Amino acid sequence: MKQEYKLLTPGPLTTTATVKEAMLVDHCTWDDDYKRITQDIRAKLLEIAGASGQDYTSILMQGSGSFGVESVISSVLDSEDCLLILSNGAYGQRLGEIAAAHKLNFVLYEQAYNQQPDVHEVSDLLRVHPEISHIAMVHSETTTGMLNDLEPFAELCKEKDLYFIVDAMSSFGGIEIDVTGLDIDYLISSANKCLQGVPGFSFIIAKKSSLEVSRGKADTLSLDLHAQYDGMFDGKWRFTSPTHVVIAFEQALKEFEAEGGIPARHARYAGNMGILIENFKEIGLMSYLTEDNQGPFIATFHYPRDNFDFKDMYAFIKERGYAIYPGKLNNMDTFRIGVIGEIYPEDIKLLTAVMKEYFSK
Repeated sequence: MKQEYKLLTPGPLTTTATVKEAMLVDHCTWDDDYKRITQDIRAKLLEIAGASGQDYTSILMQGSGSFGVESVISSVLDSEDCLLILSNGAYGQRLGEIAAAHKLNFVLYEQAYNQQPDVHEVSDLLRVHPEISHIAMVHSETTTGMLNDLEPFAELCKEKDLYFIVDAMSSFGGIEIDVTGLDIDYLISSANKCLQGVPGFSFIIAKKSSLEVSRGKADTLSLDLHAQYDGMFDGKWRFTSPTHVVIAFEQALKEFEAEGGIPARHARYAGNMGILIENFKEIGLMSYLTEDNQGPFIATFHYPRDNFDFKDMYAFIKERGYAIYPGKLNNMDTFRIGVIGEIYPEDIKLLTAVMKEYFSK
């Protein structure tokens, strides 16, 4: 018998029945109706970003969020450029892995996982490395749940005339990001995060002028961001697109708008997170991050005791309708709870009851 459970994860996440049902229709990628859907999605993403179509464009890219990040990194830098990566988690580290795989010049600035990047230290690095041309960072670091402050580094990029790349995988659509005001050159996110679609493609909000300057730098075929952009002028993807995923995302965007857009979705997620942190504290589960660094999307919790068996707890919770995430910290034992997707305060309260039942065994 099929077991159904909700995903308390940072993505993939629990979607509505109507988003899933949208995938029951087959589409031809050359069909004008399907190309119109692609163009409508691109326009809606710019609207959510608060970005003008005159200055920015949106580009859809097959694959997970990491495919989108790699598309940007491998398409906008070449041997003449140097990337400064700000890392305080595994996804910042992944930026470095991508740069290394493409043999790009980069400098990795590493901060403790429970600390924000320090703009003064980064400014000092820029003086030591005048060759740096781009800065890349993760907005919501799902390793811990840290919500990094973009503004000081956006200002630094403006001051030093550097390109600014933001991995907003688990934050875009769930919190206001002033793409234009922050002068972000490339923002990357995914269909299956705060916009509550299903996995299958990522997307890039790109400043047109920056995109044109970096034309010709791509060192891959399928991840060539500029070629993808050129091919999408009429809504046609260069290679076979995940048609069912795209149709599901169209429905997810309608539901996003009906809920009230970013303000309503952020309020729901933040409400979920507030209940989660408070309820878990009451049953002796302590958050890894301080309140001022905790984002509204996913939280990391310490193991309650030395002999704690996460797999046993995971199985217990799953049998009762929820799936959670293991921790991603190398130096301590933790687990993670995500509160995005079709998740409501009642789910967090039910999870708390399940956890109480488990610890009372």
